[in-house]
Amino acid sequence: MGARIERQKNILDYTLAALLRRKRKNAVLVLVYTLIVFLLASVVFFSRSLQREAADLLQGAPEMIVQRQVAGRHELIPLAYLEKIKKIRGVQAARGRLWGYYYDPVVGANYTLLVPESREVAPGTMAVGEGLARLRLSAVGDDIEFRTHDGSLKELKIARIFPAELGLVSSDLVLVAEEDFRGLFGMPRELVTDLAVQVRNPKELPTIAYKIAEALPDTRQILREEILRTYDAVFNWRGGILIAILSGSVLAFILLAWDKASGMSMEERREIGVLKAIGWETADVIQMKCWEGLAISLTAFLPGVLLAYAHVALTSAGLFEPVLKGWAVLYPHFSIKPYLDVSQVAALFFLAVVPYTVATIIPSWRAAIVDPDAVMR
Repeated sequence: MGARIERQKNILDYTLAALLRRKRKNAVLVLVYTLIVFLLASVVFFSRSLQREAADLLQGAPEMIVQRQVAGRHELIPLAYLEKIKKIRGVQAARGRLWGYYYDPVVGANYTLLVPESREVAPGTMAVGEGLARLRLSAVGDDIEFRTHDGSLKELKIARIFPAELGLVSSDLVLVAEEDFRGLFGMPRELVTDLAVQVRNPKELPTIAYKIAEALPDTRQILREEILRTYDAVFNWRGGILIAILSGSVLAFILLAWDKASGMSMEERREIGVLKAIGWETADVIQMKCWEGLAISLTAFLPGVLLAYAHVALTSAGLFEPVLKGWAVLYPHFSIKPYLDVSQVAALFFLAVVPYTVATIIPSWRAAIVDPDAVMR
């Protein structure tokens, strides 16, 4: 056992010495390798972080939303529908929600107007997101004019500005009182935007949704899990687009790595011939080349992953931010906490390290089985 360990130590010592003899060539390869790992890991980490951020935010969303459909489009729903929903066994509570979109021609952006469940906003005032205040150059106490449904102007005073940390959900948000909301859009008191339903047993959500659909055929039921799956699909799709764009660079690197591993120089072949002549076995040569490939791969993989983590943590993946976050006139400013998934790190490891290491085996075996005299001649 001791002799075997000593043999491996000698092979490792020789591998490190061989890498240092070709340090310039290996340094360029490691630099390109690190860049590829950095790009791929940044996309994976940032996409996963956005998914986790969306999942955390949706924990406070209603378990079920009921919308009225007319000709396949979302319409206002009567408050009278609440009585039918509350009579369904398993429903714990149901309430109407008031929300909508307002286009501001001054800055060319859409605002999301919402009436909060608690009466935290007094009539004539509003609470706005940091993005809206930044775009309108407004502060607490300033008035902003809104054009109502009949063309008249309505002024609302800013009573509160949400902090930038909540920018992901509040950048374009405007909280107003119910009276101001209905007056702005001309909405009758017996109508609301949609209904939020809470159930006693979350496992019964699909069953209760089916019962609501039977009792109210012109409605559509949206579960919180469905919204979360939609966000996951969107971020996976956007991340896939970036990876597809980067696939050309990845393919070019794979070709470079394969050419480097399979196209051994005459100097390397002569070196293997000398090693065989002084007593090295074919298995020793293959082990030496495997250690060499593993050393280059790990030297590139670890810095690439660490740089990708710093890229997401410090700059919110500034290189890919517009593609993965989306873009708009009223763009949210918020920071993302990187989320490391062990399975994703493992997948990156096997995609980045294993192929290059394995690619060194076949050319090394071919060079090792040639007669040493033929190689040195």
